[in-house]
Amino acid sequence: MSDFVLVHGAWHGAWCWRRVLPGLWAAGHRAFAVSLSGVGERAHQLTPQVGLSTHIDDVAAVIEAEELQRCILVGHSYAGMVITGVAQRQAERIARLVYLDASLPQPGEAWSSAHTPETQAQRRATIARLGHLPASPPDVFGLQAEDAAWVARRMTPQPGGSYDEPLDFDAARIAALPRTFIDCTDPALPTIDRSRRRVRAEPGWQVLEIPTGHDAMVSAPDALLRQLLSLA
Repeated sequence: MSDFVLVHGAWHGAWCWRRVLPGLWAAGHRAFAVSLSGVGERAHQLTPQVGLSTHIDDVAAVIEAEELQRCILVGHSYAGMVITGVAQRQAERIARLVYLDASLPQPGEAWSSAHTPETQAQRRATIARLGHLPASPPDVFGLQAEDAAWVARRMTPQPGGSYDEPLDFDAARIAALPRTFIDCTDPALPTIDRSRRRVRAEPGWQVLEIPTGHDAMVSAPDALLRQLLSLA
């Protein structure tokens, strides 16, 4: 039996894992889906002050509260930042890091670091005006029809403080953990391109692929479940 901790990306919540969790449970594993502060069912906590460090606290608290010792920590998209920060704090309690089409930071980088200057300027202006980032349309994630409608109904604004907060960590400490990158290739989300290049250029990575869009837990839950089970 393995323990999984599933961390959603920007604008999502624990709800996005609904099609994956039953399969993990049925296989005899424990699985905990975390909703980060300010999004999902915690959208009422949205403030400009909620940032990356808040979200790291959220996930670290679940690991502590559930007394997890050797968990498989899965981060989708933006949550690649989050799980890296959690691993810096709690490496001894993590069996494997799984980056699901996720941001892959270097020390000192922020979520924004992977974006083009044009995207950075646009998002910073939006945050300055609103204090948060409105949700992207689901078709950006390769979702269509009922899947797109399902996600659109549930997405909530992303806390603005999560965009530019840098993450300092010991790269060697993170590299010492088993690490898997799951690449969602059809269609491939352009903002993940730098992560795709990094995992293929750096030693120590296991790279898996799913021919689906960015929200694999929605568009290809069975394929994602098989890959997660293979890592248990």
